[in-house]
Formats: sequence, structure tokens, C-alpha cells
Amino acid sequence: MTSPRTGRKAARKSGTDPLTQALRRRDSRVMDMVHAAISNGDVMLAYQPVVQSADFSRIAYYEGFVRVLDETGRIIPARDFMPVVEEQESGRILDCLALEQGLAVLVKYPDLRIAVNMSARSVGYRPWSDVLDRALAGDPNLGERLILEITESSAMVVPDLVSGFMTDLRKKGISFALDDFGAGFTAFRHFRSFQFDILKIDGQFCRNIGQDPDNQVIVKAMLSMARQFDMFVIAEQVEAPEDAAYLASIGVDCLQGYHFGAPTVSPQWPTAQEGRRRA
Repeated sequence: MTSPRTGRKAARKSGTDPLTQALRRRDSRVMDMVHAAISNGDVMLAYQPVVQSADFSRIAYYEGFVRVLDETGRIIPARDFMPVVEEQESGRILDCLALEQGLAVLVKYPDLRIAVNMSARSVGYRPWSDVLDRALAGDPNLGERLILEITESSAMVVPDLVSGFMTDLRKKGISFALDDFGAGFTAFRHFRSFQFDILKIDGQFCRNIGQDPDNQVIVKAMLSMARQFDMFVIAEQVEAPEDAAYLASIGVDCLQGYHFGAPTVSPQWPTAQEGRRRA
């Protein structure tokens, strides 16, 4: 006689249990939404400022987060669809569209610097490379104002491929940021070979850091390691003034979070004069 526990395991494995079926239906709806957004041109970037810790009024650059519109016109953040499409062709197309839009902003606003997220799975994806090559053919200096952000977990999927990719694109002036550091499990041998220019400390360690001794120790250790490898350090998800003050006091270079501005699809870009003053 089959035990209830054994039966549940078998159902999950076969995909017939209610939870698995519900997750599959949810993922199917998400995929349909993303496919429709891509087909309808309803993909955009929401931009958030990254400020200098020495002077919170000075913006170092803006990060562009990919967004899609659902059938009701709501703006859907990446966390609600990217985990589902990360390994699919749709994920590669979203990376292409994000890069294309970020580069278009760089062309239009020559005093800005923009960061765009990409998955390591897009390394070697020819359409993505074509987007970048076309833009650089029009203005070879664009690369000097482009930052590509790759999450720690994504980089570890194909670490050797990512390392070579970064070496090639650095020759074009492009910088690289290791995003969400601390959320994944970067092998230190790969950490050294990657040679990222920027390390972004995952927000879980930055929230409430002004009152959390454990997070203070962890972030200081991350900061020390980054300095050893000559990396610029940014704290993510800074939401309170006391957290911003503490992070600045220990030497974090830049801060990003709702305390300084939420991501918006309708940014008010600075004028050329303001851009020079903020850079």
C-alpha cells in the first residue's frame, strides 16, 4: 500500500499535484504576458539614480530596470516575470531590448552614464551583440558611458564565458558591475578572475544597517574585499537616512535605493549643464 507521503512525492514528480499545476498555470500566464509585451512593443526601462556617498545630491549614473506592460496597462517589475523567462528565448530578447533602449538614452544625452542589466545567458547571443555593435559603430565612445550589470547568481552559470566576454568588451570602454553580491555563492577563484569594476552589495545587508550590528560586520567585510580587488562599491536598496549615513561613513562609494528615488519610466533627465555638474 502506497503511503500518503510517497503518493505526494510521486504526484509532484509527475506534475499532477495541485501545487505543481497551479505553478505551471502561473508561469504560463507570465510567459503569455511577456510574449504579448514584446510583440506589442510594451517593454521599457525604469531608471533609478545612483548617488555619490560624498554628496547625495550628485548622481553618478542611472540604472535601467526592464519593465513590461500587462494587458491592463500596468507596469510590471522584472521580479514578477524575469525568474520565469530567465532561461527562455524571451529572456534574451528582453536583454536585447533593454540594451537598445539604454544605448538610445546615451546617444540622446551625452552627459549621462547608464547601467543596463543582462543575464550571463545572453553572453554569446548574436542579436544582443548586434545591438551593441550597431550602437558603437555610430559612436565608439558610447561604451565609456555604459555599465553592464550581471547578477552574482547569473555570472556563476558560465563563469569562464563571462570572464572572456568582459575582457573583450572592456576594450570598448564598457564597465561591469557584479549585482546583488552576497545573494549568491560566488566561488572566490572566479571572483578574482572576473575582475568586475563595480561591486553592488545586495540590499538585504543594507536595509536597517544603521541598527544591525551583524549587517555592519558583513558589509565592512565585503567592502574590505572589494578594496583588495580595486572595485568601486555601491550599496543597494538604501531606504532610510540613517542607513545612508552609516554606509557613507564606512566608505561605500555610492548608494542606490528609494531614499534617493524610485525607478521611473518617465525620468526627468538633467540638462547638459546639470549633467556635467552631477557627474
